[in-house]
Amino acid sequence: MIRGRKVAGIIGGMGPAATADLFTKIVAMTEAVRDQEHIHILIDNNTDIPDRTAAILQGVGDPLTPMIESGRRLVAQGADFLLVPCNTAHHYWQPLSEAMEVPVLNMPRLALEECRRQGLGCVGLLATEGCVKSGVYSRVFAGSGVELLCPEGELQQALMHIIYDEVKAGLPAHPEALHPYLKEMERRGAGAFLLACTELPIAFAGDGAFRYMDVTGLLAAEAIRQAGGKVRE
Repeated sequence: MIRGRKVAGIIGGMGPAATADLFTKIVAMTEAVRDQEHIHILIDNNTDIPDRTAAILQGVGDPLTPMIESGRRLVAQGADFLLVPCNTAHHYWQPLSEAMEVPVLNMPRLALEECRRQGLGCVGLLATEGCVKSGVYSRVFAGSGVELLCPEGELQQALMHIIYDEVKAGLPAHPEALHPYLKEMERRGAGAFLLACTELPIAFAGDGAFRYMDVTGLLAAEAIRQAGGKVRE
């Protein structure tokens, strides 16, 4: 390992495609001309972690305990910091962080920092029902000066369909079904839309109809920086 570099650990499996998407983005976003210039990454693709939305909304399952177990396995193997490529799982970020001996990066905070950097005063949140109702993003954005428009009703149902019935099921996604709802949120002031479920950047790949912020990409860039690598310009 290059001197000064740190090892990234990914608590994965929530879901597997989203975990692979994060890894792919880290590789693609790293400025490197040889293997040794990429960062060292450990991945625990723990598909035994119960569904986060079901746990939050229905009290079904305990995601935190296996997340902690994954984190400890990664730290034992040498991880210097951890990534959780699941926005809804950030409902458990505080107790997970307290249980770890190393830092755990925070996706909502990275999203807020990027909104401020881009000078956005209002953004639309696209996320699971569990993420929205548990306040994962609204708590971070509260009092920040960046207004957060949250999905509800038919838009939330359509998002859950794309996330669970299309991407997680390994089927083609149809983000165009959301366009009428996004136009309405844009009319209400949304200057961009946060793809705040790690399945959504997969679903919206190639869709240039609106201004999207890929929160998985923000996590990938921060992982590269934290590990001591260089983010490709």
